[in-house]
Amino acid sequence: MSQHTIINNNRPETDQVISDIADYVLTYQIDSPLAYQTAHYCLLDTLGCGMEALEYPACTKLLGPIIPGTVVPNGSKVPGTNYQLDPVQAAFNIGSIIRWLDFNDTWLAAEWGHPSDNLGAILATADWLSRSAVAAGNPPLTMLQVLDAMIRAHEIQGIIALENSFNQVGLDHVLLVKLASTAVAGKLIGLNREELINALSLALVDGHSLRTYRHSPNTGSRKSWAAGDATSRGVRLALIAKTGEMGYPSVLSAPVWGFYDVLYKGQPFKFQRSYSSYVMENVLFKISFPAEFHSQTAAEAAITLHETLKARGKTADDIQHVHIRTHEAAIRIIDKKGPLHNPADRDHCIQYMIAIPLLFGRLTAADYEDNVANDPRIDALREKMDTAEDKQFTLDYHDPEKRSIANALTITLKDGTLLDEVVVEYPIGHKRRREQGIPLLIEKYKHNLTRRFAKKQQQAILDATLNYGNLIHLPVHEFVDLMTTA
Repeated sequence: MSQHTIINNNRPETDQVISDIADYVLTYQIDSPLAYQTAHYCLLDTLGCGMEALEYPACTKLLGPIIPGTVVPNGSKVPGTNYQLDPVQAAFNIGSIIRWLDFNDTWLAAEWGHPSDNLGAILATADWLSRSAVAAGNPPLTMLQVLDAMIRAHEIQGIIALENSFNQVGLDHVLLVKLASTAVAGKLIGLNREELINALSLALVDGHSLRTYRHSPNTGSRKSWAAGDATSRGVRLALIAKTGEMGYPSVLSAPVWGFYDVLYKGQPFKFQRSYSSYVMENVLFKISFPAEFHSQTAAEAAITLHETLKARGKTADDIQHVHIRTHEAAIRIIDKKGPLHNPADRDHCIQYMIAIPLLFGRLTAADYEDNVANDPRIDALREKMDTAEDKQFTLDYHDPEKRSIANALTITLKDGTLLDEVVVEYPIGHKRRREQGIPLLIEKYKHNLTRRFAKKQQQAILDATLNYGNLIHLPVHEFVDLMTTA
């Protein structure tokens, strides 16, 4: 007689990871003025990044309704455009323009990511709910609720990322965007605790993106819309849970079939701290350069060296060798030799992001396009570079009290001159350089508004959004209307 294992079919308890997220989203009171202030700046910067992305046809070809010409009554509007869509498609649109140029905020830990990607779900959902409420004669949602949702989404994505490396098992960080977007969209649409737990389980049991499109030799433009896809999926799953669709309580821990066993080498998630408002308070802004964040300080050092060369009457043509001292994550993600095939490939190559500033004294989104990249001096300069890990840089990168992203460049000239090494440990967008960075962030925001709007509309937007006290009381749909085109 054959033997077989008897399966216990009793419904398990909900995984604690899921319960903790649901309880944080539904019951935790955020009382940090710093978190709200930072969320305000994050909102402005994130939407400004979207305005710049709308200048690129590779991005805009993906936008709009599924069926051209569709306008959804009381639907979500897409800033910088005249589209009015259902909240799922609007979240894809907003999330994609936010992330397209790799210029919005960043969180670096065991996992990397961009927590403001979740604004796609947050703003699309809140705008739709606000318009629907007014149409029904009810009070609209306010921008304070948007900032609250942003803080929570940042926290969920960032706290899980502190100790859990999805890239090490080949999964993309947008998994966390999907999870965080599901959580905060679920709160906005009014899910109760059971429904929200169901929604989170649906997000975790869902298909998850491979990092293939971020790495050599397959780096490509999907990395620019992957977050839009993930944040829109979060809205969709929250709406599915709203119908009463069941969840899967042990989606993480179930033997054989659960997330841990299938996708995470059988290991449970680890946590360094509980959820509060830590991530928003410490998030990194990309202010100076539209570039993968591990290269921000390298590009800043290269700008300094460009000025040093100019002061000596030299140019990049006089360079014999460039030594890059960096941290392990930079080597793993953006250290590349050989041909670079497209803009997405170039903005994930540290050598390219050093060569452009050394040659031209700048690094802009346009510098990744073919008309610039075809300059033969760029690849010639890349060939003169070598990279090496500095163990202390790597330790400081992971130190929660420092969270540095250090790079150091040393140039040897063809005449044998060795220039002083330039070391930059913290980028301008780091918490340690907030005082220096925020005025530049505001200027970046103002400049991005000029890309889409006439002067009168620019001023109306600035009047409504720069002052925190005014912004938080503004109905969400009125805020979005300010940023749309005719």
